[in-house]
Amino acid sequence: MQTKDIIFELRTKKGLSQDELAERVFVTRQAVSRWENGETIPNTETLKLLSKLFNVSINTLLGSPRELVCECCGMPMNDSHISRENDGFFNEDYCRWCYANGEYTLDIWKLGDKKKFEEIKAQLIKEFNTLLHIEGLPKVEDLNVLSGEFVNLEYILPNGEKVKFLNDNATYLGNQLEGESKCYGIVANMDFLLVCTYEENGANPKLVMYRKR
Repeated sequence: MQTKDIIFELRTKKGLSQDELAERVFVTRQAVSRWENGETIPNTETLKLLSKLFNVSINTLLGSPRELVCECCGMPMNDSHISRENDGFFNEDYCRWCYANGEYTLDIWKLGDKKKFEEIKAQLIKEFNTLLHIEGLPKVEDLNVLSGEFVNLEYILPNGEKVKFLNDNATYLGNQLEGESKCYGIVANMDFLLVCTYEENGANPKLVMYRKR
């Protein structure tokens, strides 16, 4: 789809007239009409306002001419993956797991050094493979960026107490590994290594090891 069609579709879906859209983004109705006729496209600042108003990326407004890839973790991104700044505007350079509300979610990324991040990730992989010695744990080949809300499982301790070790709002490096009879979940950051097992869809999680680094 072209920008003219995208703006028209988003405007009508939101139930806005051309006059109402113009008022929201501080332009004239004639400007909106020219966009939707394909005569012009919005300037950069107006695209930012449209992006925030319609909750889509500028890339989407322009007809998705480029593939968005997170500059931190390398993950391909669609609109639901893109991070935001404190003011609510999209930041199309990073995914929402690597960067949120104007801040990097992993300390190492605050350095802005992708090479250093890869070194840290390689070190964590090495520690999983050489330090833990967990029977049945497959070899760790890679670690992905994971949101705490997806990996913060609740474990039942021997005394019956239920406990979580992670933070739903934090970001971690981890992976799911397929063992012979069960799945292993591995999670790490600069402070710890965690290994657990679970059944399908994360059911019946059991903590195998939590090790401070």
